[in-house]
Amino acid sequence: MFKRKLKPLEKSATIGIVAPASPESPEIIDSKIEIFQNLGFKIKKGKHLYDKNGYLAGNDKDRAEDLNSMFLDKNIDAIVCLRGGYGSIRMVPYLDLKGIKNNPKPFFGYSDITLLLNYISNKCNFPTFHGPMITSNFYDLLTKEFFLKLLTHTKTKIIYNLNDICCNNYLIWNKKDFSGNIVGGNLSIICYTIGTPYEINFNNNILLIEDVDESPYAVDRMLSQLISCGKITKLSGIIIGYFTNCINKNNNITVEEILKEKLSPFNIPIIQGVKIGHDYPNITLPIGSKFKFSSKDDLLIQKDVIFK
Repeated sequence: MFKRKLKPLEKSATIGIVAPASPESPEIIDSKIEIFQNLGFKIKKGKHLYDKNGYLAGNDKDRAEDLNSMFLDKNIDAIVCLRGGYGSIRMVPYLDLKGIKNNPKPFFGYSDITLLLNYISNKCNFPTFHGPMITSNFYDLLTKEFFLKLLTHTKTKIIYNLNDICCNNYLIWNKKDFSGNIVGGNLSIICYTIGTPYEINFNNNILLIEDVDESPYAVDRMLSQLISCGKITKLSGIIIGYFTNCINKNNNITVEEILKEKLSPFNIPIIQGVKIGHDYPNITLPIGSKFKFSSKDDLLIQKDVIFK
């Protein structure tokens, strides 16, 4: 059970926008913020939102300063990242964990932001949200619907019906009830944090994985790493999102075949085909929150209270 609860947002809420990873052009930032403002919230831009340092959105300390400031700012009600890319692991040593822990608020992102979602949730004891960012497509109705549902949620618990959050051809392997905290996100980020202070907690938890632009052999290699270091056997369940553009034209093997070959023999319940990651709709899920899967009804049921 989370010790620190989040406040659901009202229409008058202010959302802070930060860029912890890669940069974007000023023109795209402005156009995407204009679209995001149509959701009805006020916005506040991070001081260094437009900075650029090669493939990074400014230097490491400045990117961390923006995120720290948004958590400490009493006028900011939630924080949404600009985009992913690369850079979160470089700025995370400069985070003010004490300040963040004492000022819990909804924090959204995915892709490279996977590291921050899991690290902040684990260290600061409140949920973060694997979901769309400012550069995402908020014209997609389900993406917008689930994003707003989480931000403005007034009920104590959330129930996800697989028919609503999965593709039509979703699969369940080793079907049975399971429960645990949802952790993870982007598979590449999960793997490169193994052995670092930012490694996620696999023990009795539900691992969410998704990725983009990786060949099937690369996905095979990453899954093999998790298997070889004993992480997969610690899990209570696995949720598989999009593996977008993960193809190899030189052979016929698919990433779906790799996922089944590598993961199904462990007899861990696996849900494949959830609409999460680098495609649309991009459904929002709370990282660090405890869920139970009902195999009878195909429901993901949140077990803890994350809003007050």
